[in-house]
Amino acid sequence: MQVLKFGGSSVGGAESINKVINIVNKATKKDRTVVVASAINGCTDTLTEIAKQAAQGDILYQEALSSLKEKHLSIISSIIPTDFRKSAGESIGNLFEELALSVQSVYHLRELSLSVCDRIVSFGELFSTAILVEKFRSSGVQCKWIDTRQIIRTAWKRGKNTVDMETTIHNVQAALKEKTTRLYIAPGFIAANESGATTTLGRGGSDYTAAIIASAIEARILEIWTDVDGMMTADPRIVPDARTISHISYKEALELSHFGAKVIFPSTIQPAVRSNIPILVKNTFAPNNAGTRIEKNPPEASNRIKGLSGTKRIALLSMEGNGMIGAPGYSSRLFDVLARNNIDIILITQASSVHTMLIAIAEEDGQKAKEVADEVFAYEISQKTVEPLKVETGYAIISLVGNDMANQSGTAARMFEATGGRGINIRAIANGSSEKNVSTVVASADFEEAIRAIHGEFFVKPVNHINLFIAGYGNVGKSLVEVIHRRRKVIEIEMNLSLNIIGICNSKKTIINPTGLDIETIKGISSFSKKEARNDPAAFVEKISSLGLKNSVFVDCTSSFEVSALYRDILSRKINIVTCNKIANSSDMDFYKSIHCEAKQNDVFFRYETNVGAGLPVISTIKQILNSGDNINRIEATLSGSLNYIFSKYDGSSSFASIVREAQNLGYTEPDPRTDLCGLDLQRKALILVRELGLEAEMKDIQMTPFLPERLLNGSVDEFYNAMEKMENYFRQLYIKAANDKKRIAFGVDIAENITQVGVGKFDLSHPFTSSTGTDCVIVIYSDFYPNGLRIVGAGAGTWQTASGLLHNIIQ
Repeated sequence: MQVLKFGGSSVGGAESINKVINIVNKATKKDRTVVVASAINGCTDTLTEIAKQAAQGDILYQEALSSLKEKHLSIISSIIPTDFRKSAGESIGNLFEELALSVQSVYHLRELSLSVCDRIVSFGELFSTAILVEKFRSSGVQCKWIDTRQIIRTAWKRGKNTVDMETTIHNVQAALKEKTTRLYIAPGFIAANESGATTTLGRGGSDYTAAIIASAIEARILEIWTDVDGMMTADPRIVPDARTISHISYKEALELSHFGAKVIFPSTIQPAVRSNIPILVKNTFAPNNAGTRIEKNPPEASNRIKGLSGTKRIALLSMEGNGMIGAPGYSSRLFDVLARNNIDIILITQASSVHTMLIAIAEEDGQKAKEVADEVFAYEISQKTVEPLKVETGYAIISLVGNDMANQSGTAARMFEATGGRGINIRAIANGSSEKNVSTVVASADFEEAIRAIHGEFFVKPVNHINLFIAGYGNVGKSLVEVIHRRRKVIEIEMNLSLNIIGICNSKKTIINPTGLDIETIKGISSFSKKEARNDPAAFVEKISSLGLKNSVFVDCTSSFEVSALYRDILSRKINIVTCNKIANSSDMDFYKSIHCEAKQNDVFFRYETNVGAGLPVISTIKQILNSGDNINRIEATLSGSLNYIFSKYDGSSSFASIVREAQNLGYTEPDPRTDLCGLDLQRKALILVRELGLEAEMKDIQMTPFLPERLLNGSVDEFYNAMEKMENYFRQLYIKAANDKKRIAFGVDIAENITQVGVGKFDLSHPFTSSTGTDCVIVIYSDFYPNGLRIVGAGAGTWQTASGLLHNIIQ
């Protein structure tokens, strides 16, 4: 048999209950199954509050009771088919009538005894299991409801309900002996004493119920279904990248739980542990995830340290005095008085001189501990051989758990280094006697930061943090931010690179946050008043420099002369540059040389793959060919994706001007499309390629055959479009003449024998240029090793392509 326990979040609503039904249906196909369920989320707390309200004479308890009933009836109406809904409603209604009578008696008597409170809160599990039974039966699944008040017997011992294991085991075995029943439903948390009065099993009571039943029937496995994927290497609310622990031993799991991990409760799973029953912790809302398997001897893992947990609200008790040196019995007397007053000791550390002793306890017990300890040592205190007990509050304990911790060298040192690097002081440190944990005490204010630091040291590969400063938030800038946002997690996991956008600026505004900008904050840069003064990119660079962050990258997404003029200054400050701005690499040769020299001298990167061909690997391929000992003889290329789009799309059916406007709207052209059509952009790209071949050249050395008449280059962009519409016959005749000759028009670059030509030409349909469509560029590199040409073909324009090329350069 197998036992499946579902917590409050798993039965908290219609959707989650349907998930429970699916999980159980699959489980019953494998084995006979006992389902133990908690009350729906928040129900137990609500019932407790209702009982207190009634005891205080607050008639408002009736509203709370009515609201709780409606919540359960709403679940029934959502998951139970119409034909079965009446029966289910009556079942829940009867239970609520019973509950109402119990609460009403409390209201009239103004008295709430422990036994009556237990009876009232027990209804939560009765409600949830009644709904489950009705849902299974309405689905044609036969099941049997087991009243755990009839099988789990308790007795009042040491101030709490204690399970009579011998009687309980006998009762469980008798209740589940029917071999023909495939599915049993049992409420968790509730039991009864020998008089038959309802009792409850306390914190984690439903886990306890499940573990008791699993032990009694010698279950094959105990599954605990909750709202997390299993036991984690740390609390995911503190450490977002905490990972699920796939396998862990009983002792390690108990150590993690003792120090704060809330997935399981140490005392409640003991029956299953004693019987060596494997425990599988799984997520109801992600049932296909592996979860955590807890067993006696889990498989060996490469990292023997399993997880990290902690708890706040810790008080430190310091006992010291010369009388303690060489005098036995002080420790035992202190431990004894704390135990007699139900004060649990969480951690102990003692100086080797036996002159001082430090004990960690729960903060709420601090004052009581001082009072009883000072009373026990009153004589020693009066003789000044022992100081009065000192109580310090505001501390937290963090415990690192794993197998054979005592023999894992350097563990404590790494904890000190991780916390010290964040400026966190460790107040005390101790090795657990089980050799399963190393625990430290830190100030509560430092708790979460310390957890993150220690988790990063032991469970996360060292990550290289790349700090990005983006200039320009137009089409390319927006696409780059979006692609970084989408790929950030993958890049961090696969490449150990953390990409943090620290600053961004446009022509009107600058936003900087040294800890990183979220995507919504970045989008806010688009909102500015038209009256705002023009932003100064030099001031942006000053701010970047003043932060002094390692691995800073200035990403230029503009086409600005002003920004490119700052490159040398940026590089001199040891800030890397990634750019799609072609101006710097196509400016005069002296400036070009100074930029590359500055990057080399300061040992920083200057990456500009997107200067030619957007995301196509044109420049990197040229570098690779030359570095491999080959010699490039010629390059033919259509390097403008925008012009390729325009010329491949134009066939005379729509005006040439409308095709150009379409390309501009798609982000293929520069903001002023004349930059593309006049060939200036292509001329810059050709110059950059020439320089990549190791040749010294200026823009005047690039032979340009104009495509547009000079008069179209003047005036506004709107005037330019109007003028083109008037010249439509000119463009149509160019197209018709080429088509009649069975050729196609392309705007190309030809680099050969120190002569570089740029212009419009007519090419045979067999030529590589004529095979491209849309924004696809064709680059053919002829070399000694590739005499027939090495071809690079793909989109040479587009904001996403450019953004991906920039991201690739950033990662490089």
